[in-house]
Amino acid sequence: MSVRVVLLSHSADVARGVADLAGQVASSAAVVPVGGTADGRLGTDADALEAAVEAGLAAGEEVAVLVDLGSAVLTARTVLADLPDGAPVALVDAPFVEGAVAAVVTASTGAGLAEVVAQAELARDLRKG
Repeated sequence: MSVRVVLLSHSADVARGVADLAGQVASSAAVVPVGGTADGRLGTDADALEAAVEAGLAAGEEVAVLVDLGSAVLTARTVLADLPDGAPVALVDAPFVEGAVAAVVTASTGAGLAEVVAQAELARDLRKG
């Protein structure tokens, strides 16, 4: 089973940019940007997130959801709470850019959801200086 990485950002440009970056590093993984509101403003769109997650599940994929800012966590938690128990979906506690790259690279190796989440979460502790 493959892992789809869904990137939920308050900005459509940020979501697309991080998806583009991660996709260039590991082009074989499914990366889905979900950014901004339905009318193009800053914010999060629960319906768009739900559609991205449901599409992954319908395709037989596991789904890792990464978010950028605090209220995106609330949106993600609300959407994921409505999924059936045991659905192979995880909200990842990782930095948005570094975690997305780690998740996509790991997913591209064929790793399962638990490993994708673990590798993305390791990015939280990467020192840059």
